[in-house]
Amino acid sequence: MGPGEKTSWLHKLIAAKQVIVGSVLGAGVWITAAAQRVNDLPGGPAVNQLNFAPPVTRIAEMQHWLHWFMMAICAVIFVVVFGVMFYSILKHRKSVGHKSQVLAEPIWVELGWTIVPLLIVIGMALPATKVLVAQKDTTNADLTIKATGMQWKWGYDYIKGEGEGIGFLSTLDNHHRVMSNSGKPEPTDDYLLKVDNPLVVPVNKKIRIITTANDVIHSWMVPAFGVKQDAIPGFVRDTWFRAEQTGDFYGQCAELCGKEHAYMPIHVKVVSAQAYSAWVAEQQALIAAAADDPTKVWTLSDLVQRGESVYAANCVACHQAGGQGAGPIKALDGSALVTDADHSKMINVMLNGAAGGAMPAWKQLSDTELAAVITFAKNNWSNRTEQIVQPAEVLSAR
Repeated sequence: MGPGEKTSWLHKLIAAKQVIVGSVLGAGVWITAAAQRVNDLPGGPAVNQLNFAPPVTRIAEMQHWLHWFMMAICAVIFVVVFGVMFYSILKHRKSVGHKSQVLAEPIWVELGWTIVPLLIVIGMALPATKVLVAQKDTTNADLTIKATGMQWKWGYDYIKGEGEGIGFLSTLDNHHRVMSNSGKPEPTDDYLLKVDNPLVVPVNKKIRIITTANDVIHSWMVPAFGVKQDAIPGFVRDTWFRAEQTGDFYGQCAELCGKEHAYMPIHVKVVSAQAYSAWVAEQQALIAAAADDPTKVWTLSDLVQRGESVYAANCVACHQAGGQGAGPIKALDGSALVTDADHSKMINVMLNGAAGGAMPAWKQLSDTELAAVITFAKNNWSNRTEQIVQPAEVLSAR
């Protein structure tokens, strides 16, 4: 073997080695990616989903049927119209000897292309109207719940039926917010869909949802229920659903409502009648235990301890655990507003919001909760003011 042949053979060997190494590395990357790939979320989105979410209400089933019915009609029209058009173009083209001519338009042609589309529209409108009327019939509901959209969370109030008087906020789980802020979220099936307090309803009961909003337009949407209803400030809208199976079902705010629009998930937990009754009893016991007298005078340590839990549930997502804020979110640590001896300034911000809605109003929190979180901010991090804001101050400012 000559020098030239040896060099050629060596180059081939190196090339083969590179191909083998590349294939092994590629397979390793593929296996790793496959191992980290998220799975379908029951009651929520699926991987590479093309169709609607599997329906769990009769209305959602009717919407699915209507979709495919309309799709079939449109497909037939497409095939017929374009089939005739392309046939005419190919069969009567000039290159095979055909010449253009002016044809008289008989009355049956005029009537045909007017009457046939009209009949098609009527045939599509009748079943669509039936579905639309059914999904707007909110009468005879077993349970009525008000869903209030706010930047950027949902507030739920049970206003009629079993559980009447229960109310709470439903906010994105802070761990998911941290993952999003990192820019490299770990693979999670329910990414940006997990909340701290899901909406709980009984199975096979008609649930009426009344929607409104505190600030801008939001939209309450759960695909598996076939429900999407706008929540408009100053207006009351309603919709309904009757879930026919238990489980967890997910949705999101479907109206662009500001910079945190992606962080307004909806989680509905459908449970059996017995489990729902047990949940109601548990919530009512918690409400009774948490009922605070706004005239009670608290110590500094007790208010700070209470405020820490309120801050973790409602404020940490934007202002962060260290109170530094982020981007347009102002820092609380070292803030002149927070350390100001005039308590009314911070109380006013908490009750009415600020910065054009970037800082939302928190009137939904109790006087004690607001006093506690304000006191916590005034006495945490580097803010060692020793100032105490009592619930009575908040009550008088409402």
